[in-house]
Amino acid sequence: MTDRLTPTDGSADMDAAELLTRVARGEAGAVRGCLQTFGPVVWSLARRFAPTQEDAEDAVQEVFTDVWRSAGRFDSSRATAHGFVAMIARRRLIDRRRKRERRPVLVALPDGLEPADEAHERIERRIRAEQVASVLGRLKPRQKRWIELSLVYGMSHSEIAIETDTPLGTVKTGIRRGLAQVREWFAEDNENMDEVRDA
Repeated sequence: MTDRLTPTDGSADMDAAELLTRVARGEAGAVRGCLQTFGPVVWSLARRFAPTQEDAEDAVQEVFTDVWRSAGRFDSSRATAHGFVAMIARRRLIDRRRKRERRPVLVALPDGLEPADEAHERIERRIRAEQVASVLGRLKPRQKRWIELSLVYGMSHSEIAIETDTPLGTVKTGIRRGLAQVREWFAEDNENMDEVRDA
């Protein structure tokens, strides 16, 4: 199956790969071609992740800065040029979203108190995040990595297979079984917590 972010014309991606090679060599003339070739992919992802047009513009600049720095690591035997750039873009955009979510929101409250409902919700989110991290930690390392690449970085199964040098069928089966196991463990943990609360 063809990656939706990858051109179907093989020669086009060969040209894209050559652009990354030229960027890695520091050729200034390759920058414009790189922006034209990969711009649509990066903008598509930026609009999906960014809350505003201004944030999307800032994100695109950061992504291409990362592309210039990382171009030397591109390996055409492991990924297409468009897949490589898309992976860099996703990582940068996810990092930006995490920073945005961690940014404190200042709310004026009487006596500096936090509303009970918000405090309860925040604690519940933290507990649930810790539960998920604990459950994922029980998986085999490579299975955990596949699931993180899928859920956290939004990579397709094909991209994960290329990134981890693993057969596509193995990745699909591993993710499916891993998620089923995580759901089972998570349900068991929640049952145990309910028993503790009721005791």
